[in-house]
Amino acid sequence: MAPNRDTSFLQSFTKNTTTNVNQKPSRLSVETLQRTISDISFQLISQETLTNSDKSNKNDNVLPPISEVPAEDAKCECCGMSEECTPQYVKKIREKYCGRMICGLCSEAVKEEMDKNGGKSREDALQAHVNACAKFNRLGRAYPVLCQAEAMRDILRKNRAKSLSPRDKAGANEKKCGIARSSSCIPAITKDMNMNTQKMV
Repeated sequence: MAPNRDTSFLQSFTKNTTTNVNQKPSRLSVETLQRTISDISFQLISQETLTNSDKSNKNDNVLPPISEVPAEDAKCECCGMSEECTPQYVKKIREKYCGRMICGLCSEAVKEEMDKNGGKSREDALQAHVNACAKFNRLGRAYPVLCQAEAMRDILRKNRAKSLSPRDKAGANEKKCGIARSSSCIPAITKDMNMNTQKMV
């Protein structure tokens, strides 16, 4: 009888464990139901707001499509680059930059020029940038190597002017010549060598 008892015990144990694994607690089904209701209500509310906003947008001022806004080619008066702009934008830029039409790159360069020179007026910064562009268009495009050499020369001049070495400041007015010394150091070295050799002997 022992074998029958063992098999019946094992069969009842396996039935209990498999039924417990497959069954989910009842609160999980309630949580799932609540989550589903929440998701559906969120979708319904979002659809209602979208339809309401679409209706209100139709009633409000609607922006015209881009194709209906007239665009014109505006040429930058500094660098010569042309870009498509609306007349309102061109008017705004001309008012901002003393009646000149300049592109976005040149406007950033003008801002940098203003910052670089300690709050220089916009007119002065614009004139400095126009002069730099005119110089570049005259020489830089035709002779790029010459323009690069001139830029390197300017960089070296600026670095030389900013030098903090006291020798550079003291000797700026003097004309520099070769090495200046009062006497040669060779006799002092040979004298020391002679004294050392005499002590050894």
